[in-house]
Amino acid sequence: QLQLVESGGGLVQPGGSLRLSCAASGFSLDNFVIGWFRQAPGKEREGVSCISSSDGSTYYADSVKGRFTISRDNAKNTVYLQMNKLKPEDTAVYYCAARLGRVITMSVRDFGSWGQGTQVTVSS
Repeated sequence: QLQLVESGGGLVQPGGSLRLSCAASGFSLDNFVIGWFRQAPGKEREGVSCISSSDGSTYYADSVKGRFTISRDNAKNTVYLQMNKLKPEDTAVYYCAARLGRVITMSVRDFGSWGQGTQVTVSS
């Protein structure tokens, strides 16, 4: 059974850093695009970043470009999201999701498998 489990969220001060992990089980990352999404209270879920496990191509939303870095460790079947220079507006529940295939996309409806989410709160 395909399963995604996020970890690494927490409370951090503005300007701080966190690293989120998305551990996959029940399938290999090799043929999947893994995306990170976030949802703040009262807002729609939005794409943050994604990575194609086949060739390592990546995508970043403009709001996080230059601050967040997505990476993968296929041996550990895990995708990471390193978040630096965090801002209060980054506060949200962060989800990872999997999409079979190699095409980079950040459309929520293109991802069929989702983790349970991890809370990130940026506050002083």
